Amino acid sequence: MTLVAGIDSSTQSVKIAVCEAETGVVVRHGSAPHPSGTACPPEAWWEALLSASAGLLDGVAAIGVAGQQHGMVTLDEAGLPVRPALLWNDTRSAAAAAALADEIGAAEWARAVGSVPVASFTVSKLRWMAEHEPELAARVQTVLLPHDYLSLRLCGALATDRGDASGTGYWSPASGEYRTDLLRHAFGRDLSVPRVAGPSEVIGATGAGVLVAPGTGDNMAAALGLGAVPGEAVVSVGTSGTVFAVSDIPAADPSGLVAGFADATGRYLPLACTLSAALVVTSFAGVLGVDLDEFSRLALTAPPGADGLVLLPYLDGERTPNLPAATGTLLGVTRRNMTPANLARATIEGILCGLGDALDALRAAGGTPERLYLIGGAAASPAVQQIAATVFDLPVSVPDRAEYVARGAARQAAWALTGTWPDWPSVPLRHQDPVPAAHVREAFAAARALVHG
Repeated sequence: MTLVAGIDSSTQSVKIAVCEAETGVVVRHGSAPHPSGTACPPEAWWEALLSASAGLLDGVAAIGVAGQQHGMVTLDEAGLPVRPALLWNDTRSAAAAAALADEIGAAEWARAVGSVPVASFTVSKLRWMAEHEPELAARVQTVLLPHDYLSLRLCGALATDRGDASGTGYWSPASGEYRTDLLRHAFGRDLSVPRVAGPSEVIGATGAGVLVAPGTGDNMAAALGLGAVPGEAVVSVGTSGTVFAVSDIPAADPSGLVAGFADATGRYLPLACTLSAALVVTSFAGVLGVDLDEFSRLALTAPPGADGLVLLPYLDGERTPNLPAATGTLLGVTRRNMTPANLARATIEGILCGLGDALDALRAAGGTPERLYLIGGAAASPAVQQIAATVFDLPVSVPDRAEYVARGAARQAAWALTGTWPDWPSVPLRHQDPVPAAHVREAFAAARALVHG
């Protein structure tokens, strides 16, 4: 039996799945936490990976690494981190993103790299660093992404893939080339960047002789893990919320709502992202003093629309719509409807309505999904599954709970090992037919317009 390993280095933790290369069956798994916050020393990811993989990788022939997108890892001439990595959810670069968009123009950004800069993107973080930390910026020789850093530590290769590169803001999915002119415009000078390896290329080997695949971004790996194909969209309710769809053509949305990413196979992965997702649920469950199971049960005892209670869940700002300085707002509060059940329902409806807006943006940019996969940590909640059927107007398929990002990274590793795409069995699904409750989306839209214009 040939074994491959997939590594999911996410915002909150590292998770490892060791799979049979022929079937995708998970035979071993491990995990370790990451430090909290929106900035992290890259060495902490490496230490967590070593902890999670101790004794786990015996007999593994190949490894793939998937990582949180966009994070800015800066290395000096000796290859050491210059500062803690700024993560995708660090919004200090919001003003820098707006300035970059104004300087070059949103339409030109979309044409050049498929996306308009927002605070999440690496290019925006580089501008912020150049302006606010000039002494540290002067030491930077190389900029790379979180998954690139771990691949570098594993095998010494400075390499990335087209999927993760497409989230930097200075690599073009349409041309397949870096736009070093945009990087230079943002940072003020040239920097070394990882080479972009082919989707199934072996980029190196560990000291123990384990082959290392190119790796990719977490959303691209999730698409690999699910086996998503054109016509299918994925809604992920994790630390962030994302909606993405596999496409045969690149996207370029000058509104900035949809990022025109590449996927990890040679296709494209237009994506819209929300900051407000599972952490909002855990926050409000804490306010109510209940665990997540009880929070879900409470939400399902309230009617669609939560008796008029509407939550704009922007506790940490928002990316879709682009409101990095926004805060959460609870509207329509009365003595009658201010109950734990309605608050739980309004929380989940607010998160899913935001993702519904992201799905609408994906359609406006040319996407035509016919069904949805619902994944992510919060997708295991019965309330999230059932309320999704009232918010989205497409059939919702809920895969069995699994680490799909790690599974996708393992699938890429099997592809690199054998040179042949692994035709793993489809994942088991539970189906939810749409049960539209139009007033829920309408009330959310009205509340957002009232507060944010």
